[in-house]
Amino acid sequence: MIKGKYCCIIILLKHFAMFGFITEPIGKEITIMKKAVDNYILTHKDELVESVRESIRFKSVEAEPAGEGAPFGAAVRDALVHALELGKRFGFETSNLDGYAGCIDYGEGEEMLGVVAHLDVVPEGEGWNYPPYAAELADGRIYGRGALDDKGPAISAIYALAAIKAAGVPMRRRVRIILGTNEETGWGCMNHYREVAEIPTMSFSPDADYPVVNSEKGITHLTVKCAAKTNVRINGGTRANVVCGKVKAFAPIAIDEVEKHVSPLLSKGFEIELTAVSGGTEILIVGLDAHGSMPECGKNAMQAAFCLLNSLPLEGEDARTIGILENCFKFDMHGESLGLDRKDDSGRMTMNPGVICWDENGFEISVDFRCPISLDMNEVRVKLLGALADFDPVVTHEKIQLGHFIPADSELVSKLLDVYAERTGKREEPLAIGGGTYARAFPNAVAFGCEQAGISGPVHMPNEYIGVDELVFNALMIADAIIALAAKE
Repeated sequence: MIKGKYCCIIILLKHFAMFGFITEPIGKEITIMKKAVDNYILTHKDELVESVRESIRFKSVEAEPAGEGAPFGAAVRDALVHALELGKRFGFETSNLDGYAGCIDYGEGEEMLGVVAHLDVVPEGEGWNYPPYAAELADGRIYGRGALDDKGPAISAIYALAAIKAAGVPMRRRVRIILGTNEETGWGCMNHYREVAEIPTMSFSPDADYPVVNSEKGITHLTVKCAAKTNVRINGGTRANVVCGKVKAFAPIAIDEVEKHVSPLLSKGFEIELTAVSGGTEILIVGLDAHGSMPECGKNAMQAAFCLLNSLPLEGEDARTIGILENCFKFDMHGESLGLDRKDDSGRMTMNPGVICWDENGFEISVDFRCPISLDMNEVRVKLLGALADFDPVVTHEKIQLGHFIPADSELVSKLLDVYAERTGKREEPLAIGGGTYARAFPNAVAFGCEQAGISGPVHMPNEYIGVDELVFNALMIADAIIALAAKE
Protein backbone atom coordinates (compact mmCIF):
# COMPACT_ATOMS: atom_id res chain seq x y z
CA MET A 1 0.00 0.00 0.00
CA ILE A 2 2.76 2.46 0.88
CA LYS A 3 4.60 1.80 -2.35
CA GLY A 4 1.40 2.38 -4.33
CA LYS A 5 0.71 5.60 -2.43
CA TYR A 6 4.21 6.89 -3.35
CA CYS A 7 3.58 6.06 -7.00
CA CYS A 8 0.26 7.94 -7.01
CA ILE A 9 1.85 10.99 -5.42
CA ILE A 10 4.68 10.98 -7.95
CA ILE A 11 2.24 10.72 -10.91
CA LEU A 12 0.12 13.60 -9.55
CA LEU A 13 3.21 15.73 -9.03
CA LYS A 14 4.28 15.15 -12.63
CA HIS A 15 0.84 16.11 -14.00
CA PHE A 16 0.56 19.22 -11.79
CA ALA A 17 4.04 20.29 -12.91
CA MET A 18 3.14 19.80 -16.57
CA PHE A 19 0.29 22.32 -16.32
CA GLY A 20 2.19 24.75 -14.08
CA PHE A 21 0.09 24.19 -10.93
CA ILE A 22 3.19 23.74 -8.75
CA THR A 23 6.66 25.17 -9.18
CA GLU A 24 8.95 22.72 -7.33
CA PRO A 25 7.73 19.21 -8.26
CA ILE A 26 11.02 17.47 -8.86
CA GLY A 27 12.53 18.37 -5.48
CA LYS A 28 9.49 16.98 -3.64
CA GLU A 29 9.40 13.94 -5.85
CA ILE A 30 13.08 13.24 -5.22
CA THR A 31 12.57 13.52 -1.48
CA ILE A 32 9.91 10.82 -1.64
CA MET A 33 12.07 8.68 -3.91
CA LYS A 34 15.11 9.02 -1.66
CA LYS A 35 13.07 7.46 1.15
CA ALA A 36 12.21 4.60 -1.20
CA VAL A 37 15.91 4.24 -2.10
CA ASP A 38 16.88 4.03 1.56
CA ASN A 39 14.15 1.50 2.22
CA TYR A 40 15.30 -0.67 -0.70
CA ILE A 41 18.88 -0.77 0.57
CA LEU A 42 17.85 -1.53 4.13
CA THR A 43 15.49 -4.33 3.10
CA HIS A 44 18.18 -5.85 0.83
CA LYS A 45 20.91 -5.75 3.47
CA ASP A 46 21.28 -9.53 3.68
CA GLU A 47 21.61 -9.86 -0.10
CA LEU A 48 24.22 -7.07 -0.11
CA VAL A 49 26.25 -8.86 2.55
CA GLU A 50 26.13 -12.16 0.66
CA SER A 51 27.14 -10.53 -2.62
CA VAL A 52 30.19 -8.97 -0.96
CA ARG A 53 31.13 -12.31 0.60
CA GLU A 54 30.83 -14.00 -2.80
CA SER A 55 33.19 -11.41 -4.30
CA ILE A 56 35.78 -11.75 -1.54
CA ARG A 57 36.03 -15.49 -2.18
CA PHE A 58 37.71 -14.81 -5.53
CA LYS A 59 41.45 -14.59 -4.87
CA SER A 60 41.74 -11.72 -7.33
CA VAL A 61 45.45 -11.01 -6.96
CA GLU A 62 47.12 -10.17 -10.26
CA ALA A 63 48.52 -13.28 -11.94
CA GLU A 64 49.79 -14.31 -15.35
CA PRO A 65 47.30 -13.90 -18.22
CA ALA A 66 44.89 -16.82 -18.48
CA GLY A 67 43.72 -16.52 -22.05
CA GLU A 68 41.21 -14.24 -23.70
CA GLY A 69 39.35 -12.01 -21.27
CA ALA A 70 41.77 -12.70 -18.42
CA PRO A 71 44.75 -10.33 -18.82
CA PHE A 72 45.40 -10.37 -15.06
CA GLY A 73 44.63 -14.00 -14.34
CA ALA A 74 41.61 -16.28 -14.00
CA ALA A 75 40.58 -15.23 -10.49
CA VAL A 76 40.54 -11.53 -11.41
CA ARG A 77 38.44 -12.37 -14.47
CA ASP A 78 36.02 -14.37 -12.35
CA ALA A 79 35.59 -11.53 -9.85
CA LEU A 80 34.75 -9.17 -12.72
CA VAL A 81 32.29 -11.62 -14.28
CA HIS A 82 30.61 -12.08 -10.89
CA ALA A 83 30.07 -8.33 -10.48
CA LEU A 84 28.76 -7.91 -14.02
CA GLU A 85 26.36 -10.84 -13.54
CA LEU A 86 25.08 -9.07 -10.43
CA GLY A 87 24.46 -5.99 -12.53
CA LYS A 88 22.55 -8.05 -15.10
CA ARG A 89 20.45 -9.56 -12.32
CA PHE A 90 19.25 -6.05 -11.47
CA GLY A 91 18.36 -5.41 -15.11
CA PHE A 92 21.27 -3.13 -16.02
CA GLU A 93 23.13 -3.04 -19.30
CA THR A 94 26.63 -4.40 -18.80
CA SER A 95 29.77 -4.67 -20.87
CA ASN A 96 33.06 -6.47 -20.39
CA LEU A 97 35.98 -4.57 -21.87
CA ASP A 98 38.21 -7.52 -22.77
CA GLY A 99 38.63 -8.48 -19.12
CA TYR A 100 40.41 -5.23 -18.29
CA ALA A 101 37.35 -3.47 -16.92
CA GLY A 102 33.59 -3.78 -16.79
CA CYS A 103 30.70 -1.31 -17.07
CA ILE A 104 27.23 -1.29 -15.52
CA ASP A 105 25.03 1.40 -17.08
CA TYR A 106 21.76 3.08 -16.14
CA GLY A 107 19.79 6.22 -16.94
CA GLU A 108 19.54 8.87 -19.61
CA GLY A 109 21.26 12.08 -20.55
CA GLU A 110 24.06 13.43 -22.70
CA GLU A 111 26.46 13.57 -19.78
CA MET A 112 27.76 10.66 -17.73
CA LEU A 113 28.52 10.20 -14.03
CA GLY A 114 31.16 7.54 -13.35
CA VAL A 115 31.39 5.53 -10.14
CA VAL A 116 34.80 3.89 -10.35
CA ALA A 117 35.86 0.98 -8.13
CA HIS A 118 38.21 -1.99 -8.35
CA LEU A 119 37.95 -5.73 -7.81
CA ASP A 120 41.62 -6.73 -7.65
CA VAL A 121 43.39 -7.04 -4.31
CA VAL A 122 46.90 -7.11 -2.90
CA PRO A 123 48.34 -10.46 -1.75
CA GLU A 124 46.96 -11.64 1.57
CA GLY A 125 50.21 -11.76 3.53
CA GLU A 126 50.29 -13.51 6.90
CA GLY A 127 48.87 -13.14 10.40
CA TRP A 128 45.16 -13.64 9.71
CA ASN A 129 42.74 -14.79 12.38
CA TYR A 130 40.26 -15.76 9.65
CA PRO A 131 41.10 -17.28 6.25
CA PRO A 132 41.68 -14.29 3.96
CA TYR A 133 39.37 -15.52 1.19
CA ALA A 134 36.71 -17.27 3.25
CA ALA A 135 34.70 -14.05 3.82
CA GLU A 136 33.91 -15.05 7.39
CA LEU A 137 31.05 -13.14 9.05
CA ALA A 138 31.83 -12.51 12.71
CA ASP A 139 31.04 -9.78 15.25
CA GLY A 140 29.07 -7.81 12.68
CA ARG A 141 32.02 -7.73 10.27
CA ILE A 142 32.94 -9.40 7.00
CA TYR A 143 36.61 -10.46 7.13
CA GLY A 144 38.64 -10.97 3.97
CA ARG A 145 41.15 -9.47 1.60
CA GLY A 146 39.37 -6.76 -0.36
CA ALA A 147 36.46 -6.38 2.07
CA LEU A 148 37.13 -2.65 2.33
CA ASP A 149 39.62 -2.19 -0.51
CA ASP A 150 37.62 -2.22 -2.70
CA LYS A 151 35.11 -5.05 -3.12
CA GLY A 152 32.74 -3.97 -0.36
CA PRO A 153 32.38 -0.45 -1.80
CA ALA A 154 32.18 -1.76 -5.38
CA ILE A 155 29.29 -4.11 -4.58
CA SER A 156 27.64 -1.39 -2.47
CA ALA A 157 27.68 0.85 -5.54
CA ILE A 158 25.81 -1.79 -7.55
CA TYR A 159 23.13 -2.10 -4.86
CA ALA A 160 22.90 1.71 -4.59
CA LEU A 161 22.23 1.96 -8.31
CA ALA A 162 19.72 -0.91 -8.10
CA ALA A 163 17.85 1.01 -5.39
CA ILE A 164 17.74 4.14 -7.55
CA LYS A 165 16.42 2.11 -10.48
CA ALA A 166 13.77 0.41 -8.32
CA ALA A 167 12.59 3.78 -7.00
CA GLY A 168 12.31 5.18 -10.53
CA VAL A 169 14.46 8.24 -9.83
CA PRO A 170 14.43 10.47 -12.96
CA MET A 171 17.94 11.01 -14.29
CA ARG A 172 19.59 13.93 -16.08
CA ARG A 173 22.93 12.16 -16.40
CA ARG A 174 23.64 8.58 -17.27
CA VAL A 175 25.38 6.59 -14.54
CA ARG A 176 28.15 4.12 -15.24
CA ILE A 177 29.75 1.93 -12.59
CA ILE A 178 33.25 1.25 -13.89
CA LEU A 179 34.93 -1.81 -12.39
CA GLY A 180 38.70 -2.01 -12.75
CA THR A 181 40.88 -5.06 -12.29
CA ASN A 182 44.46 -3.79 -12.03
CA GLU A 183 44.35 -0.90 -9.56
CA GLU A 184 46.80 -2.36 -7.07
CA THR A 185 49.59 -2.81 -9.60
CA GLY A 186 49.85 -1.27 -13.06
CA TRP A 187 46.51 0.47 -13.82
CA GLY A 188 46.45 -1.30 -17.18
CA CYS A 189 42.70 -1.59 -16.66
CA MET A 190 42.19 2.18 -16.73
CA ASN A 191 44.62 2.65 -19.60
CA HIS A 192 42.54 0.19 -21.61
CA TYR A 193 39.26 1.79 -20.54
CA ARG A 194 40.40 5.22 -21.74
CA GLU A 195 41.38 3.74 -25.09
CA VAL A 196 38.08 2.00 -25.83
CA ALA A 197 35.30 3.63 -23.77
CA GLU A 198 33.65 6.96 -23.00
CA ILE A 199 35.25 9.26 -20.45
CA PRO A 200 32.69 10.31 -17.82
CA THR A 201 31.78 13.97 -17.42
CA MET A 202 32.50 13.62 -13.73
CA SER A 203 33.36 10.68 -11.48
CA PHE A 204 33.88 9.59 -7.93
CA SER A 205 35.70 6.56 -6.57
CA PRO A 206 34.56 4.93 -3.30
CA ASP A 207 38.12 3.94 -2.43
CA ALA A 208 39.41 6.37 0.20
CA ASP A 209 37.86 8.46 2.97
CA TYR A 210 34.82 10.54 3.82
CA PRO A 211 33.80 13.29 3.43
CA VAL A 212 35.59 13.86 0.06
CA VAL A 213 39.20 13.54 -1.08
CA ASN A 214 39.93 16.27 -3.63
CA SER A 215 43.74 16.19 -3.43
CA GLU A 216 46.00 13.18 -3.93
CA LYS A 217 49.77 13.28 -3.75
CA GLY A 218 51.93 12.15 -6.64
CA ILE A 219 53.12 8.54 -6.61
CA THR A 220 56.47 7.16 -7.73
CA HIS A 221 57.27 3.45 -7.68
CA LEU A 222 60.92 2.75 -8.43
CA THR A 223 62.56 -0.66 -8.72
CA VAL A 224 66.35 -0.45 -8.82
CA LYS A 225 68.81 -3.27 -9.48
CA CYS A 226 72.17 -2.89 -7.75
CA ALA A 227 75.40 -4.84 -8.26
CA ALA A 228 76.91 -6.09 -5.01
CA LYS A 229 79.10 -9.14 -4.41
CA THR A 230 78.24 -10.03 -0.83
CA ASN A 231 77.67 -12.96 1.45
CA VAL A 232 74.68 -11.15 2.95
CA ARG A 233 71.16 -11.91 1.68
CA ILE A 234 67.76 -10.30 2.36
CA ASN A 235 64.54 -11.36 0.63
CA GLY A 236 60.98 -10.29 1.41
CA GLY A 237 57.96 -8.12 0.74
CA THR A 238 55.04 -8.50 -1.64
CA ARG A 239 54.42 -5.16 -3.39
CA ALA A 240 56.01 -1.72 -3.43
CA ASN A 241 52.78 -0.24 -2.06
CA VAL A 242 52.61 -2.65 0.90
CA VAL A 243 54.75 -2.20 4.00
CA CYS A 244 57.23 -5.09 4.02
CA GLY A 245 55.87 -7.30 6.78
CA LYS A 246 58.33 -10.20 6.58
CA VAL A 247 61.87 -10.89 5.40
CA LYS A 248 64.34 -13.73 5.53
CA ALA A 249 67.99 -12.75 5.79
CA PHE A 250 71.34 -14.48 5.97
CA ALA A 251 74.36 -13.14 7.82
CA PRO A 252 77.81 -14.82 7.77
CA ILE A 253 77.92 -14.44 11.58
CA ALA A 254 77.54 -17.12 14.24
CA ILE A 255 74.11 -17.36 15.87
CA ASP A 256 75.35 -16.61 19.38
CA GLU A 257 76.76 -13.30 18.15
CA VAL A 258 73.57 -12.37 16.29
CA GLU A 259 71.54 -13.07 19.44
CA LYS A 260 73.38 -10.24 21.20
CA HIS A 261 71.95 -7.67 18.76
CA VAL A 262 68.25 -8.50 18.47
CA SER A 263 66.83 -6.85 21.60
CA PRO A 264 66.44 -3.33 20.09
CA LEU A 265 64.18 -4.76 17.39
CA LEU A 266 62.22 -6.89 19.82
CA SER A 267 61.52 -3.73 21.80
CA LYS A 268 60.08 -2.15 18.64
CA GLY A 269 57.56 -4.99 18.30
CA PHE A 270 59.30 -7.12 15.65
CA GLU A 271 59.35 -10.90 15.94
CA ILE A 272 62.72 -12.52 15.24
CA GLU A 273 63.63 -16.16 14.73
CA LEU A 274 67.26 -17.24 14.37
CA THR A 275 68.48 -20.52 12.89
CA ALA A 276 72.09 -21.69 12.79
CA VAL A 277 73.03 -22.77 9.25
CA SER A 278 76.22 -23.56 7.42
CA GLY A 279 78.43 -20.48 7.32
CA GLY A 280 76.29 -18.27 9.53
CA THR A 281 72.77 -17.51 10.68
CA GLU A 282 69.42 -17.42 8.95
CA ILE A 283 67.25 -14.61 10.31
CA LEU A 284 63.46 -14.39 10.01
CA ILE A 285 62.03 -10.98 10.85
CA VAL A 286 58.27 -10.46 11.06
CA GLY A 287 56.83 -6.96 11.24
CA LEU A 288 53.39 -5.80 10.13
CA ASP A 289 51.92 -5.23 6.67
CA ALA A 290 50.14 -1.93 6.00
CA HIS A 291 49.25 0.29 3.07
CA GLY A 292 52.39 1.80 1.58
CA SER A 293 50.91 5.30 1.75
CA MET A 294 50.64 4.96 5.53
CA PRO A 295 53.95 3.39 6.61
CA GLU A 296 53.34 4.53 10.18
CA CYS A 297 50.56 1.92 10.41
CA GLY A 298 52.97 -0.96 9.81
CA LYS A 299 56.36 -2.29 10.89
CA ASN A 300 58.82 -2.58 8.02
CA ALA A 301 60.80 -5.81 8.33
CA MET A 302 63.20 -4.81 5.56
CA GLN A 303 64.28 -1.69 7.41
CA ALA A 304 64.59 -3.81 10.55
CA ALA A 305 66.89 -6.19 8.67
CA PHE A 306 69.12 -3.33 7.53
CA CYS A 307 69.30 -2.10 11.12
CA LEU A 308 70.10 -5.53 12.59
CA LEU A 309 72.71 -6.48 10.01
CA ASN A 310 74.39 -3.09 10.30
CA SER A 311 74.84 -3.71 14.03
CA LEU A 312 76.66 -7.01 13.42
CA PRO A 313 80.46 -7.32 13.09
CA LEU A 314 80.34 -7.77 9.32
CA GLU A 315 83.48 -7.28 7.22
CA GLY A 316 84.51 -5.96 3.84
CA GLU A 317 81.87 -5.67 1.14
CA ASP A 318 79.19 -7.07 3.45
CA ALA A 319 79.71 -4.28 5.97
CA ARG A 320 80.01 -1.57 3.32
CA THR A 321 76.83 -2.61 1.48
CA ILE A 322 74.67 -2.92 4.56
CA GLY A 323 76.07 0.34 5.91
CA ILE A 324 74.98 2.21 2.77
CA LEU A 325 71.48 0.68 2.83
CA GLU A 326 71.02 1.46 6.50
CA ASN A 327 72.19 5.02 5.80
CA CYS A 328 69.64 5.36 2.96
CA PHE A 329 66.56 4.04 4.72
CA LYS A 330 67.08 3.73 8.51
CA PHE A 331 63.50 3.55 9.93
CA ASP A 332 62.54 6.60 7.87
CA MET A 333 58.96 7.03 6.68
CA HIS A 334 59.37 10.38 4.90
CA GLY A 335 62.61 10.02 2.92
CA GLU A 336 64.53 11.98 5.56
CA SER A 337 67.90 10.33 4.93
CA LEU A 338 67.48 10.72 1.16
CA GLY A 339 66.82 14.45 1.51
CA LEU A 340 63.24 14.10 0.25
CA ASP A 341 61.20 15.04 3.31
CA ARG A 342 58.84 17.76 2.03
CA LYS A 343 55.36 18.97 2.92
CA ASP A 344 52.69 21.16 1.35
CA ASP A 345 48.89 21.44 1.45
CA SER A 346 48.60 18.02 -0.19
CA GLY A 347 50.50 16.40 2.68
CA ARG A 348 53.96 15.18 3.67
CA MET A 349 56.22 12.91 1.64
CA THR A 350 56.01 9.23 2.61
CA MET A 351 58.46 6.50 1.68
CA ASN A 352 58.06 2.73 1.84
CA PRO A 353 60.75 0.24 0.78
CA GLY A 354 58.38 -2.59 -0.09
CA VAL A 355 60.23 -5.48 -1.77
CA ILE A 356 63.83 -6.69 -1.79
CA CYS A 357 65.36 -9.63 -3.69
CA TRP A 358 69.06 -10.39 -3.07
CA ASP A 359 71.25 -13.05 -4.66
CA GLU A 360 74.94 -13.57 -5.40
CA ASN A 361 74.94 -10.81 -8.03
CA GLY A 362 73.38 -8.10 -5.93
CA PHE A 363 69.96 -6.87 -4.86
CA GLU A 364 66.85 -5.40 -6.42
CA ILE A 365 64.72 -3.10 -4.28
CA SER A 366 61.27 -1.58 -4.93
CA VAL A 367 60.33 1.64 -3.15
CA ASP A 368 57.03 3.51 -2.99
CA PHE A 369 57.10 7.32 -2.64
CA ARG A 370 53.98 9.47 -2.10
CA CYS A 371 55.03 12.97 -3.13
CA PRO A 372 53.60 16.40 -2.27
CA ILE A 373 52.15 18.00 -5.40
CA SER A 374 54.72 20.83 -5.29
CA LEU A 375 57.68 18.39 -5.47
CA ASP A 376 59.39 17.78 -8.82
CA MET A 377 58.94 14.01 -9.12
CA ASN A 378 62.23 13.67 -11.04
CA GLU A 379 64.00 14.61 -7.81
CA VAL A 380 62.89 11.33 -6.27
CA ARG A 381 64.69 9.28 -8.89
CA VAL A 382 67.81 11.48 -8.70
CA LYS A 383 68.07 11.25 -4.92
CA LEU A 384 67.49 7.49 -4.72
CA LEU A 385 69.96 6.68 -7.50
CA GLY A 386 72.47 9.07 -5.97
CA ALA A 387 72.23 7.36 -2.58
CA LEU A 388 72.84 3.95 -4.23
CA ALA A 389 75.48 5.20 -6.69
CA ASP A 390 78.18 2.87 -5.31
CA PHE A 391 76.24 -0.09 -6.70
CA ASP A 392 75.84 1.10 -10.33
CA PRO A 393 72.04 1.22 -9.93
CA VAL A 394 69.81 0.49 -12.92
CA VAL A 395 66.09 1.35 -12.89
CA THR A 396 64.24 -1.79 -13.97
CA HIS A 397 60.73 -0.45 -13.34
CA GLU A 398 59.36 3.03 -12.89
CA LYS A 399 55.75 4.10 -12.45
CA ILE A 400 54.85 7.74 -11.97
CA GLN A 401 51.39 9.15 -11.28
CA LEU A 402 51.18 12.90 -11.02
CA GLY A 403 49.30 14.52 -8.18
CA HIS A 404 45.60 15.20 -8.60
CA PHE A 405 43.49 18.15 -7.40
CA ILE A 406 39.87 19.27 -7.93
CA PRO A 407 38.81 22.64 -6.45
CA ALA A 408 36.56 22.59 -3.40
CA ASP A 409 34.07 24.97 -5.04
CA SER A 410 33.52 22.69 -8.06
CA GLU A 411 30.08 21.14 -8.58
CA LEU A 412 31.53 17.70 -7.91
CA VAL A 413 33.23 18.46 -4.58
CA SER A 414 30.64 20.88 -3.22
CA LYS A 415 27.70 18.55 -3.88
CA LEU A 416 29.46 15.57 -2.35
CA LEU A 417 30.24 17.62 0.75
CA ASP A 418 26.55 18.52 0.90
CA VAL A 419 25.60 14.84 0.60
CA TYR A 420 27.90 13.90 3.46
CA ALA A 421 26.60 16.73 5.64
CA GLU A 422 22.97 15.85 4.98
CA ARG A 423 23.44 12.16 5.78
CA THR A 424 25.69 12.62 8.85
CA GLY A 425 24.91 16.09 10.15
CA LYS A 426 28.63 16.96 9.90
CA ARG A 427 29.88 19.80 7.70
CA GLU A 428 33.56 19.08 6.99
CA GLU A 429 36.33 20.21 4.66
CA PRO A 430 37.68 18.07 1.80
CA LEU A 431 40.77 15.95 2.46
CA ALA A 432 44.22 15.48 0.96
CA ILE A 433 45.70 11.96 1.03
CA GLY A 434 48.78 10.02 0.00
CA GLY A 435 46.80 7.13 -1.44
CA GLY A 436 46.24 6.88 -5.15
CA THR A 437 42.68 6.22 -6.30
CA TYR A 438 41.01 5.90 -9.67
CA ALA A 439 40.07 9.58 -9.32
CA ARG A 440 43.36 10.42 -10.98
CA ALA A 441 42.43 8.26 -13.98
CA PHE A 442 39.86 10.83 -15.15
CA PRO A 443 39.93 14.62 -15.58
CA ASN A 444 37.04 15.57 -13.25
CA ALA A 445 37.04 13.02 -10.45
CA VAL A 446 37.47 12.69 -6.69
CA ALA A 447 37.40 9.95 -4.07
CA PHE A 448 34.25 9.73 -1.95
CA GLY A 449 34.40 7.29 0.98
CA CYS A 450 34.32 4.63 2.01
CA GLU A 451 36.35 4.83 5.23
CA GLN A 452 34.84 6.82 8.08
CA ALA A 453 36.97 8.60 10.65
CA GLY A 454 37.60 6.24 13.54
CA ILE A 455 36.12 3.25 11.69
CA SER A 456 38.67 1.50 9.51
CA GLY A 457 39.17 -2.12 8.51
CA PRO A 458 42.95 -2.52 8.14
CA VAL A 459 43.56 -2.03 4.42
CA HIS A 460 46.51 -4.04 3.01
CA MET A 461 46.93 -5.56 6.49
CA PRO A 462 45.99 -8.90 8.04
CA ASN A 463 42.35 -9.24 9.12
CA GLU A 464 40.99 -6.65 6.70
CA TYR A 465 37.27 -6.27 7.25
CA ILE A 466 34.23 -4.15 6.62
CA GLY A 467 31.46 -3.81 9.18
CA VAL A 468 27.98 -4.73 8.00
CA ASP A 469 26.67 -1.40 9.31
CA GLU A 470 29.42 0.42 7.40
CA LEU A 471 28.61 -1.56 4.26
CA VAL A 472 24.98 -0.44 4.43
CA PHE A 473 26.02 3.13 5.26
CA ASN A 474 28.24 3.16 2.16
CA ALA A 475 25.42 1.94 -0.08
CA LEU A 476 23.15 4.70 1.30
CA MET A 477 25.86 7.32 0.85
CA ILE A 478 26.73 6.23 -2.69
CA ALA A 479 23.04 6.34 -3.61
CA ASP A 480 22.80 9.87 -2.16
CA ALA A 481 25.83 10.89 -4.22
CA ILE A 482 24.41 9.47 -7.45
CA ILE A 483 21.10 11.25 -6.86
CA ALA A 484 22.83 14.56 -6.09
CA LEU A 485 25.04 14.42 -9.18
CA ALA A 486 22.87 12.63 -11.74
CA ALA A 487 19.16 12.91 -10.85
CA LYS A 488 16.91 15.63 -12.21
CA GLU A 489 16.86 18.64 -9.92
